[in-house]
Amino acid sequence: MTGKKRIWPVLVAVAVAGALTLLAGLGALKTADLSACDALYQSQGLGSDEIVIVGIDQDSMDLLGPFPWGRDVIAMLLEALNADEEERPAVIAIDVLFAGESDPDADAYLAEAAGAYGNVITACAGVYGDALLDNGAGDYDLAPASVVYFEGPYDALSAVTEQGHINAMLDDDGVLRHHMLTLTLQDGTEYPSLALAAARQYRAASGGELSLLPPTNSRGFWYLPFAGVPDGTFQYVSAVDLLTSDGLTGLFGGKIVLIGPCAAGLQDSYFTAIDHAQLMYGVEIQANATQALLNGNYKQEVRKGPQLAALFLLLLVAFAAFWRRKVRTATVLLLALCGGWVLLCRSAYEAGWVLHVLWVPVGVALLYVGCLAANYIQAALERQKVTRTFRRYVAPEIVSELMNAGPAALELGGKKCEIAVLFVDIRGFTTMSESLAPERVVEILNQYLTLTTKCVMDNHGTLDKFVGDCTMAFWNAPLPQEDYVMLACRAAMAMAEGAKPLAEMLERQYGHTVSFGIGVHAGPAVIGNIGAPMRMDYTAIGDTVNTAARLEANAPAGTIFISRTVADALAGRIKAAPLENPPQLKGKAAGFEILTLDKILPEEETAP
Repeated sequence: MTGKKRIWPVLVAVAVAGALTLLAGLGALKTADLSACDALYQSQGLGSDEIVIVGIDQDSMDLLGPFPWGRDVIAMLLEALNADEEERPAVIAIDVLFAGESDPDADAYLAEAAGAYGNVITACAGVYGDALLDNGAGDYDLAPASVVYFEGPYDALSAVTEQGHINAMLDDDGVLRHHMLTLTLQDGTEYPSLALAAARQYRAASGGELSLLPPTNSRGFWYLPFAGVPDGTFQYVSAVDLLTSDGLTGLFGGKIVLIGPCAAGLQDSYFTAIDHAQLMYGVEIQANATQALLNGNYKQEVRKGPQLAALFLLLLVAFAAFWRRKVRTATVLLLALCGGWVLLCRSAYEAGWVLHVLWVPVGVALLYVGCLAANYIQAALERQKVTRTFRRYVAPEIVSELMNAGPAALELGGKKCEIAVLFVDIRGFTTMSESLAPERVVEILNQYLTLTTKCVMDNHGTLDKFVGDCTMAFWNAPLPQEDYVMLACRAAMAMAEGAKPLAEMLERQYGHTVSFGIGVHAGPAVIGNIGAPMRMDYTAIGDTVNTAARLEANAPAGTIFISRTVADALAGRIKAAPLENPPQLKGKAAGFEILTLDKILPEEETAP
């Protein structure tokens, strides 16, 4: 293989791997990849016994009226939870906004109830947009994704409670996968998420602290590993049962209680990474985030750059694995690469790293298809090239039969059939070659062999071989032919006629002349692949072939010898004369009749 041939597959590999890597980096697989990551990483687990959800559900609204309720109702929920000093929750986080003043008595009641126990966290939220910020130089800069409006609890409630934001940010496909750790206002004030505030207060209640925080991206989000699917993962109590039932003793003591809407139509539900088909209420999302924070179950999304670099290298490996491979081998390698990557992604996730699941399998699969297609096209082109080259050495009919028959055609063996065989040899060639330069000898020989080959091909014969200045051909194989004996004789006559101008040219140029001796015989022979498994020849063998060769060997220059078998097969269609004193052919009994073929009669002159 030349250097050019060696380098171009490398260049193709680099180009294709680079293109696929670029497409991945530009987000061509974003939606599908996100779904694949959700399916692989997120799985049903167990909710923490430390967390209880008090749901503002349909049963509660049926009894207490439509939501939002008066703030006195929320105050009564707080009093019910804190009624038993020994069974008070460590944290009560309310996933409901209490912005602005309402009924003064109810506002005061809620603020008093929340402040009395010191375990209540209330919700706040920010509205994001593009804001103009003073840069300190008298000018304003546009700050995208800034909090342009902040909504917190009314002053009396804000003064007695800690706040945690309840912003829910969805990915581009409308699925919630991340949790915003803190909310930062334009003046630099930070508010933890409701889940973070609850987890911190819970740890503080037991004399500890939440020392380790999850890693966040540039926007302040961290990947949320969900504890379980919506509805049923965490302990649940209906708000109405909390207010009306006495059988809840011991359920809340020292735990985190999350109060929030759990009913359709309250506009606080989202599709999440763990379930794309069922909505999860916002209070459940807060419960999942709180559990992850308490458990330190943090996942770090690996940056794009290293993953794209790994993708590029793996695609180069895949290209090398698939290039010029058989389909079965390439398929095994495809499954190994894709399966290995998926297992690696899952193992990395368990170790705390989030990788793109689809980048490698899709890229590798595209390379697999592309390489197989390229391999197929290249094989077809090479086969075509080989076929064209093969036809220079073997008759087209033989090539076609080998191609159509497939591997079976390359097995040793043959079949018996009736054929006509022609041998032609140059008379006087040895003497002429002794007086000429080798290059000139080859030039002259090629002219004669071109002539004999053309005569055979024009008459639909199978060119068997060249042996020095001798040519062998046969008819009626590998494909059956009508009038095959006549075709062999027409080829012989064409050779004899075509040799005359060549002989005249040689006489003028070199003072030497040559001519043909030709023999034609017909009969049974074995046709097929003869030789050894590593080297075989498609040829004819048998007495018929030997007889034709001996007829040619005894034919004088410019003469065509045929057997009585040939003459009888063409009776009335040719002019042939028997030899008065025929030579004794080796292997033939005395009396074997030999004739000279003088003329092929026109069709109108042939006998009926």
